[in-house]
Amino acid sequence: MDIAMIGLGRMGANMAQRLHRGGHRVVGYDPGEGARQRAAEAGLEVVDSLAAAVSALPVPRVVWLMVPAGETVDQTLGQLTPHLAEGDVVIDGGNSNYQDSIRRAKALAEDDLGYVDCGTSGGVWGLQEGYSLMVGGDAAVVEQIAPLLRTLAPAEDRGWARVGPSGAGHFTKMVHNGIEYGMMQAYAEGFALMERKQEMELDLAQVAEVWRHGSVVRSWLLDLSTEALKRNPSLDGIAPYVEDSGEGRWTVAEAIALDVPAPVITLSLLERLRSRESNSFTDRLLSAMRNEFGGHAIKKS
Repeated sequence: MDIAMIGLGRMGANMAQRLHRGGHRVVGYDPGEGARQRAAEAGLEVVDSLAAAVSALPVPRVVWLMVPAGETVDQTLGQLTPHLAEGDVVIDGGNSNYQDSIRRAKALAEDDLGYVDCGTSGGVWGLQEGYSLMVGGDAAVVEQIAPLLRTLAPAEDRGWARVGPSGAGHFTKMVHNGIEYGMMQAYAEGFALMERKQEMELDLAQVAEVWRHGSVVRSWLLDLSTEALKRNPSLDGIAPYVEDSGEGRWTVAEAIALDVPAPVITLSLLERLRSRESNSFTDRLLSAMRNEFGGHAIKKS
């Protein structure tokens, strides 16, 4: 297929490369000159404007957005839609609020434009391992872009699905990230407990490696934690400051609105807020894990 990738940051550039390697033609655009240059050096076809990205594609056109959630998506759509025509499809692969995705899908439908919300998980490892894709939107439109989804996923027949109508993709990604918060918090607290038991002289990387094989708590997050602990057993230089990117807050708000008790997710979010006010091994490991799976910056102590 031919596709324009708008946003060539960590995720967007890697996704563009995976699509390109999979045989698709990808035209990339980013407002940042540095991002465009890095993408061009990676062998991608890059243009210097949204209009140029759209005009480079045959109709019907497919445009994938990998831009920050919120106003940036609306601003990008405002600049993009005048260049689109009936039958074109826009995919939002960022971490947008699902309610915004429902609103945007309705607005674009009035101009006969397709809109797909695609919750995307995989972080900086997605280029190599593939991405988990939670897709919301009209079934016919999703089928139209299915070749792209099959290429981005770990395999053609797994790791992606149309999970429901417009908004469903970003709703399930929101819950996914809430669960992620809870899992990361549990790992961090457990390792902090072992770190405090000094008389046992535990090698935390060794324990983590043992757990990786056959244990009921094995996971990719544990794999990444093991690597982080091997490189830096005492997490020296990592500040106990853990950011949150919004989805955890939305998950907690949705749980309250739906009268669904979600204490683990809620407390893990509160712990991230608390990390900005105190010093703990728990929070330094959380920061290390975010760097491991997503390439997120580590705040230095």
